[in-house]
Amino acid sequence: MTATQASAAVASSTAEVQEQVRDAVSRRRAVRIAGGGSWLDANRPVRAELTIATSRLAGIIEYEPGDLTLTARAGTTLDTIARAAEAHGQWLALDPFGDSTAATIGATIATASYGPLAHHFGTPRDMTLGVEFVAGTGDIVRGGGRVVKNVAGYDLTRLVTGSWGSLGVLTEVTVRLRALPAVQATLVLEVGASPEQVEHVRRAVHALPFVPLALEWIDGTLGRRLELSAPGAAILVRLGGNEDAVRAQRTALEALGMAHELPPTVWNRLRVAEPARSVTFRLSRLPSEFAATWSEASRLVARWPGASCHGDPGRGVVRCVLPPSVGEENVRPIIDVPSSGTRIFEQLPPSLWPLVTPAVREPLELRIKAAFDPHGVLNPGILGELQ
Repeated sequence: MTATQASAAVASSTAEVQEQVRDAVSRRRAVRIAGGGSWLDANRPVRAELTIATSRLAGIIEYEPGDLTLTARAGTTLDTIARAAEAHGQWLALDPFGDSTAATIGATIATASYGPLAHHFGTPRDMTLGVEFVAGTGDIVRGGGRVVKNVAGYDLTRLVTGSWGSLGVLTEVTVRLRALPAVQATLVLEVGASPEQVEHVRRAVHALPFVPLALEWIDGTLGRRLELSAPGAAILVRLGGNEDAVRAQRTALEALGMAHELPPTVWNRLRVAEPARSVTFRLSRLPSEFAATWSEASRLVARWPGASCHGDPGRGVVRCVLPPSVGEENVRPIIDVPSSGTRIFEQLPPSLWPLVTPAVREPLELRIKAAFDPHGVLNPGILGELQ
């Protein structure tokens, strides 16, 4: 049974989540875990009879601006956290793709989702200090803490981050905040499309004496959707710091080519630019091989009108977005054809997921799953462990 067919139970407290999980275990009912519900078509289909939603398990529990730490319930939206932190000149440097008013902190950590800000600040694993979750045993488990440094031990926080709810239902998260830059600016630079041109610009960007807050390579199709001034491929760059620092950063970037300033809202438009029910996947190699990765992605998306790609040369990752009309028969070769890089699929037609190598397949991974969810009731199949 799919998540859309499953009956729903909305939890408003950790105790309710615990009760619902224990009931599911006693009845041997598979459970689909949901946050804001905006990312349920990502990853493999879940065969579940019940959905536990944490959207009402919301609110900031503790915020210490002096320590740059914030603890929130899992159903708290990223937008809510952003408003609270901004009031103190701080921010949570996480900008996963999707609507920030619907995306919850629990789902963001559970899926390890990130956006362009990862270029400078890293991924959710770099910002999550502590978690509380209800394991598949029905026990409440806590890992990490509400301080930046913790004693050595089992790193449950990193283990749960990116586990897609397969080990436990996140109920509380503590994150590290950053000081909000006094000045920010967004520039767009026109770049060439040939591998030689891409590599030339990549090297020049890598040699800059600073690391931009975000640096995203945008192809022409996506650029037109975002209404960029560049006619073809371009780079979106987000700068931050004090006034003098941003001025110096802008000067250094302008030395690379024609640059135009854009309103900061372009980053929000990028987050929600892809059509609903798109086919999305990431290609990656070493950052030094970004030109090859970009060329491969460009060839793939060029086959279909409306398809696009964007990527971060600093991380070596390119994300491809194919329109819903692309058809399963056209997506299958992308899965079947070998690649010298890594391919991670985010959204696919359900019938194609069995062709993708499971995320959980090694004995150690299966034992971890069995330890935290011995009855297999939490998001069964989402990591391919049932394949």
